[in-house]
Amino acid sequence: MSDDILIENENLAVAVSPLGAETRSITSRDGREWLWDGDPAFWTGRAPVLFPIVGKAPDNRVTIDGMAFPMQQHGFARKSEFTLEESAASSCRFVLAPTADTRMAYPFEFSLSITHALAGATLTVTAEVANRDDRAMPFGFGFHPAFRWPMPGLNKGHVHHITLDNRAEPAMIRLRDGLLDPTPLASPFADGVLALDHDYFEEDAMIFPEGAGDRLSLSAEDGPSLHFRFENLPNLALWTKPGAPYICVEPWHGMAAAHGKGPALEDRPFTRTLAPGESARFGWSVAIDG
Repeated sequence: MSDDILIENENLAVAVSPLGAETRSITSRDGREWLWDGDPAFWTGRAPVLFPIVGKAPDNRVTIDGMAFPMQQHGFARKSEFTLEESAASSCRFVLAPTADTRMAYPFEFSLSITHALAGATLTVTAEVANRDDRAMPFGFGFHPAFRWPMPGLNKGHVHHITLDNRAEPAMIRLRDGLLDPTPLASPFADGVLALDHDYFEEDAMIFPEGAGDRLSLSAEDGPSLHFRFENLPNLALWTKPGAPYICVEPWHGMAAAHGKGPALEDRPFTRTLAPGESARFGWSVAIDG
């Protein structure tokens, strides 16, 4: 496996791995690390890219045009080696093209590019999915970055909040046996604000299919704030393992298969389908304040 690529500017240094084009580190110039470090005692991920599905499939398989294919949770991109195509002081772009292994799980010609770029104290991660095939191509896509909770320099006594810029109170759903239970539950947000508590995650992820908007903040009482923006990613999930020192802020376009609905890829909630030659862009950014 190739070495990480380092991009930096006067505010931030960011490491990106060719494996999965995954963000591996986000460090301020004062030495504070904002991203989760992948401690295997809890979870080895840091910021995986989810493609061509988000979440699980029944029995770890999907069907495409009636044919069955093996598909692990969150797809294969996160465990695939990307090719570095562009690299500059403050940006880099990795690309994944089909291989014999990907075609065994996902029989399409595609291109997936992931670009990391710095501007001031903001990191922007952009993805472009292109259909290089001669038929329609269904897929799901998402980002899964994990940030330190509590934030660097703070302790567990500091209350952390998620605040939606639109001040909404979106309905929540949960997973059942790893698949979506579509039953809407009462929103844990009040006027767009959620005080994080590990007890929320005893039942796995908190999923908000719609209504969370495209901007939110993760902030600490008497501490710093992280300001997020999302592009073309209508679904939001929050997740951690109970007691683990990280919180995942996950914007998606696509979700796990609904419980009892079968393995068809095109039937998964929020699946995107590209016509031959078409492409779609997705992105998230985080601005560090404090």
